[in-house]
Amino acid sequence: MLGGISLWQLAIVLVIIILLFGTKNCATLAATLAVRLKASRKL
Repeated sequence: MLGGISLWQLAIVLVIIILLFGTKNCATLAATLAVRLKASRKL
């Protein structure tokens, strides 16, 4: 796994993040992160 992180722990963290920030903010954050990752790979 990812440095000792199981799939269940990752799922729980994602659920907590969604509850804290809301689905709309998470979708915006994910889209922004995807755009930045694509831009950094072009460099």
